[in-house]
Amino acid sequence: MSFLDEIRLRSAKASKKVVLPESEDKRTLDALEIILDKKIAKIILIGKEDLKSGIKSKNTKDLEIIDPATYKDTDGIASEYYELRKAKGMTPEEAKSIMTKDYLTFGGMLVRKELADGFVAGASHTTPDVIRASLRTLRIDKNIGVVSGAFLMEVPNSPYGEKGVFIYGDCGVNPEPNARQLAGIAASSAELFKKLVGTTPRVAFLSYSSKGSAEGPLVEKVKEAVAKAREISPGLLVDGEFQVDSAIVPEVAKIKCARSDVAGKANVLIFPDLNSGNISYKLTQRLANARAVGPLLLGFTKPSSDLSRGCDAEDIVDAVAITAIRAA
Repeated sequence: MSFLDEIRLRSAKASKKVVLPESEDKRTLDALEIILDKKIAKIILIGKEDLKSGIKSKNTKDLEIIDPATYKDTDGIASEYYELRKAKGMTPEEAKSIMTKDYLTFGGMLVRKELADGFVAGASHTTPDVIRASLRTLRIDKNIGVVSGAFLMEVPNSPYGEKGVFIYGDCGVNPEPNARQLAGIAASSAELFKKLVGTTPRVAFLSYSSKGSAEGPLVEKVKEAVAKAREISPGLLVDGEFQVDSAIVPEVAKIKCARSDVAGKANVLIFPDLNSGNISYKLTQRLANARAVGPLLLGFTKPSSDLSRGCDAEDIVDAVAITAIRAA
């Protein structure tokens, strides 16, 4: 059984409610049937009531379909959204229009009001769309102080990480994070690893240098981020700067970084910028035939998950399962 198979089983036990706002996308409906049949989570599907006639699963008790245009609480939700956005110049009429037409933002408000535990979108929306909806509706975790996008990576037949399981961060949000932002990304990524995997996170800040083997402003930024991560998360196993082989390969770590408790054993990899993070997760996914789930949006008090627009139904199922476990 793969790690993601285990995640689905754990999600079923968590019995959380997840919003799927992209009801117009066939992949969402295909994923919905798997989720309902395997009782992976309870689902709120946002769309017209006639969607129910096309649902093949017999497990309809775990499904609620909400049409914002006719939902009994839409006016109240629109009023709360107006209060959140009025400083930006929004009118009550605009808020009502958004709540009835923008399913993505409406879904975020359902999570904010604790009518659902999290939401998953991105099959037919861009990452900026999903991040914007999250920023406008969900509360930011002040202890973390930065929103980021991590990936759960499961690399088959790999001796590295946690039997091939890693968290990669940030691979979806911040183009050039500063040292304090990198520290927050590390803290939230480590928390995600602990929640999903259940073992000790070992956090490696990646660079083109291993412990002073090279110099430059980018190396100094990573060193500063390591120091700040230790300040905001005392007790977290975190170290750097590391080249990736020093971080995950024990034999290399013994040569380059023998005194580190993280080198050669890292399972949470923090990339210095979005270029390196995004390139690395896609290379790992394609070249190592790895499963990549995300971006899992971090830094909010409630979980939300983005999807690649190239995702399939199984990707949506996995994102829902992880979102449910994060909410547990």
